[in-house]
Amino acid sequence: MKIIHNATVITPRDGQVVSLAAHSLAFDAERIGALGPAEQFERQIEAGRFSEVIPGDRYVVTPGLVNTHHHLYQSLTRCLPQAQNQRLFDWLSTLYACWRGLDRAALGLAAQVSVAELLVHGCTTTSDHHYLFAPNMSYALEAVAEAAETLGIRLHLCRGAMTLGRARGGLPPDDCVEDDAAVLRDCQRAIEKYHDPSEYAMRRVDLAPCSPFNCTRELLRDVAELARTQPGVLLHTHLAETREEERFCQERYGRRPVALLAELGFLGPDVYLAHCVHVSDEEIALLATTRTAVSHNPSSNLRLGSGIAPLSRLLAAGVRVGLGVDGSSSNDGGNPLAEARQALLLARVRDALRPPAAAQPQARDGRGDDGLFPAAEAFRLATAGGAACLNRPVLGHLNPGAAADIAMFRRDDIALAGAVAHDPLAALVLCHAPRADRVYVAGREVVRDGRLTAVDEHKLAERMNRLVAERFGSPAAC
Repeated sequence: MKIIHNATVITPRDGQVVSLAAHSLAFDAERIGALGPAEQFERQIEAGRFSEVIPGDRYVVTPGLVNTHHHLYQSLTRCLPQAQNQRLFDWLSTLYACWRGLDRAALGLAAQVSVAELLVHGCTTTSDHHYLFAPNMSYALEAVAEAAETLGIRLHLCRGAMTLGRARGGLPPDDCVEDDAAVLRDCQRAIEKYHDPSEYAMRRVDLAPCSPFNCTRELLRDVAELARTQPGVLLHTHLAETREEERFCQERYGRRPVALLAELGFLGPDVYLAHCVHVSDEEIALLATTRTAVSHNPSSNLRLGSGIAPLSRLLAAGVRVGLGVDGSSSNDGGNPLAEARQALLLARVRDALRPPAAAQPQARDGRGDDGLFPAAEAFRLATAGGAACLNRPVLGHLNPGAAADIAMFRRDDIALAGAVAHDPLAALVLCHAPRADRVYVAGREVVRDGRLTAVDEHKLAERMNRLVAERFGSPAAC
C-alpha cells in the first residue's frame, strides 16, 4: 500500500465538498484504504508499513475527475477551418464527410491523443460516445478500447449508432448509417466482449443511439429494452442540444425531444443525456421524477452557439448532473476542471438573466451568500456528480473504499500562486487549472511530473500532426 502524506485533500463527503489540510491518503491497486490527519500515520510510516511514501506537502490532492461525454476520435478534426464557425447541423454535415473514411490506425491514434489530454488534466474516467460506423468501420470500438487500455484511463465505451439517413429524412449521409437490426446485434457483441459490470471495472459498455435526428424511433426503443436485460449497462444519447433538433422532433414526431424519449422508454435511472440545453421546467421535472441524469457540456454549447443549459434549475429540481468536455471538434480541448469553471461562470450569468421573481426562490439554495453558483458545487459536478451520472458510487471521491483514482496538483504551480494560499478548492476551479503533476488510475501511476508514463506525448502529438496534415491538409479532403 502507498501513502500520500501530509497533503491538502479535497473530496466530496456526505453531500458536501471538504478541503482537508495536513491529511494523508493510503491506497492500493484497487481502492482507497484510509484517509485521515497526517499525524495518525506517522508511526505506520516509521514502521515501514507502506511500499511508497509520497510527500504531499506541495500538493492539492483530489479524486480523479469524471468526464461524462466525449467523442475521442474527434481530435482529428479539431479547429478544422471549414467547421470553425458553424452551428450543430451544418457543423455535422461538414464533418460527416471527414469522418466516414477513417481507418483503424487513425481512430486509435485520435483516441490516444484525446485520452492523453484528459489524463494530464487529472481525468481518470471518461465516457466515449462513438456513433459513426460507416461501412467497414467495425473496428471502431476495438480501436478506442485499445487506446484507453494502453494509456490507463477508466472507460465507459458507448456503442453509438446512426440509422436515419438523408433519404429517410435524417441528417447524416446514407453511407454513414447502419441498419437497426445490425446495430442491435453489434450492441450485444460489444457487451459480451467488453462489458464488466463489477464495482471497480476499468471498462463498461453503454448503449448510445446518437440522437433523435439520426436514429429511428424503433432503434431508441429497442436499444433501451436490450440494455435493461444486461447488468450495469447504461443508456446514453444527445438530447435537446439545439433549437434545430427541437424543430426536427416537433415536425417529424409531433413531440419535443424529452417527450419523445419518454414515449420510447428512454428515460430512467440508467440513462444519462448529453446537453439538455433547451428544456422547460416541466421537462426538468420529468427528468427529476424519472431519475434521468444529464451530462452538462458548457464549452461545446458555447462553441457551437447552441445555448446555455439551465444548470441551476436542473440541480434545484434534483436532477443528477455531471460534466462533459464533449468531442474535441466542438471544444478543442479536454480539461474537466476548465469545464467546471465554465459551468460556474455560465450558471452565474444565466441565473442573473432570469426574471427576479423566478430567480428569488432558489437564490440561497446551496449557493453562496449572494446566491452565486459556488466553486464547491462546480467541483462536485466534475467528480461525484459525474460518478452519479455513470452510476459508479466508488468513483468521484476519496473516502475509504473508493477506487484508487487520484489527481495531484502542485501548490507551487504558477497558475495557482496566491489563490491556493487563500482557498485550494476555489483555486482549482476559479483559476485556469494547470496540468496535474501526478495521476493514478486503479492505483497505477499514469502521469508523473505532468507527463504520461505509458507513451511519449511529444511523439504522440507529432504523429497526430503528420496524420492530420496528410488526411485533411486541403479543403477538398472533406
